Amino acid sequence: MLERLRRRVFWTPRQKFLTSLVVTALVLGLGGYGISRLTTPEDRSCAAGVERPHGSTECVGVNGDGHAFGMPDLAEIAAAIGRENATLKDGEYATVALLLPLTAADHGMRVKVLHEIQGAYAYQYRANHESNSETPKIRLVLANTGKANAHWRSTVDRLKAMTGAPDRLRAVSGVATSSTEVREAVAALTGAGIAVVGTTITADDIANGPGAGHQRFPGLARVSPTNGDEAKALAHFGEVDAAKALLVQDTRTGDHYTDTLKAAFAASLKGAPYEPQLFTSPPDPTDEGTTANTFRQITHLICDTRAETVFFAGRHTQLRQFINALGARGCAERSFTVLTGDEGSYLGADSKLNRAALKARLTVRYAALAHPDAWRPAPGRPVPATGGSATAFRTFLTDIARASAKPVPLTDGQAIVAYDAMATAVHAIRQATPKNARYPELADVATQWPQVKGSLRVEGASGWICLDNYGNPYNKAVPIVDLAPDGTQRFVRIAWPEGEAPTASCLPPKRG
Repeated sequence: MLERLRRRVFWTPRQKFLTSLVVTALVLGLGGYGISRLTTPEDRSCAAGVERPHGSTECVGVNGDGHAFGMPDLAEIAAAIGRENATLKDGEYATVALLLPLTAADHGMRVKVLHEIQGAYAYQYRANHESNSETPKIRLVLANTGKANAHWRSTVDRLKAMTGAPDRLRAVSGVATSSTEVREAVAALTGAGIAVVGTTITADDIANGPGAGHQRFPGLARVSPTNGDEAKALAHFGEVDAAKALLVQDTRTGDHYTDTLKAAFAASLKGAPYEPQLFTSPPDPTDEGTTANTFRQITHLICDTRAETVFFAGRHTQLRQFINALGARGCAERSFTVLTGDEGSYLGADSKLNRAALKARLTVRYAALAHPDAWRPAPGRPVPATGGSATAFRTFLTDIARASAKPVPLTDGQAIVAYDAMATAVHAIRQATPKNARYPELADVATQWPQVKGSLRVEGASGWICLDNYGNPYNKAVPIVDLAPDGTQRFVRIAWPEGEAPTASCLPPKRG
């Protein structure tokens, strides 16, 4: 009885028709939604000029509107750059891009990146507000190459598309690591006629030089000395006895910093009685890997030698592991000095460094790219008469104070070098701008480097920047820094690749 009633009430022909209509509408609607989802491209944008590559959660690309690429530590400085850029009018500026791995996973690299951006912004502000209204004004943009510079190609392609209006990209700075990816990025940029100013690249093979086939990066300039110059400066400073010296080196190839550093150290140790002690870092040298075990064994072998000085050719993670192992060596009664390149600057902020090792008759010294005490006069340590000046450094201190509400740490040298690289880029842009023109032609900026010397040098906060005909700094000041037992990076004195400070003219000599 109830079943007959249900059929009569709920399943009349009219209701069946209405039910079919509703079901059809629902199916078509959901199907249309599904088709729309399948056919509409996923929105992977993060900000203007920035998006997440497929298979990645990183925001990669180029932006100068205040976007921080998802990195909270960069929010303050990115916002400052965005505010400065917003004051510029179309047609009155040229753009400089800061090419860096902004979303790096390694803490040390993230700190380095932050300080470099702060230094670059400090000079952007000076160029726009403290340079007697010189033109063009400077727009600064941030260009993210991603973790380990993995997305350099898409970011470089974006930069190459920015040379016309409204961006008028005229130079790229940053370029801060001596890796294969950075080398390829520099080759692509300079191949497109874009001037590049490296900040902390020190590898000898990411540079131009005399002779056929050595102009691999036309338009590249650097403000940091090469690894070869760092090694020469260390040798002049320490007067190392090769008979009592030993080289510890990474066997992993393809890392241009390490490859050229070990070659430079080996050249300084001709006649040394001991073969190098070898280790192999992981493919990503910021990984801990198993090299700590290797270093424990190497310290035993070092104790078997008469060595007093150990040259270390490797990245900062392995350097820290080596220092920790050497601090626990069996021959604790013997004293050792470890000499290394500018990767030593990372150690001051490395929480995994065993600072007790630095009290165990162990001295750690590195060739820094810059140090805040290098051009500050102190009792018993006058500032050199040439090669740099206290005045230029005081100007930098005024400018860097604008980059953050909190004082910017300077002992790692990154902010200082980035400031100088930006100053060099701006110098070239303005020197290349014809009279009565608003901005220079792209090709004219990249040809300026041979004239950056003598009275046309850049008075850098890290020292004079006098470039040779190939864009390399001539006899650049190299601060030698001690890693103190409390972890502070203590300036010792300036060393010079040529053995003494440059003359007042600062004109590179003719090379054979």
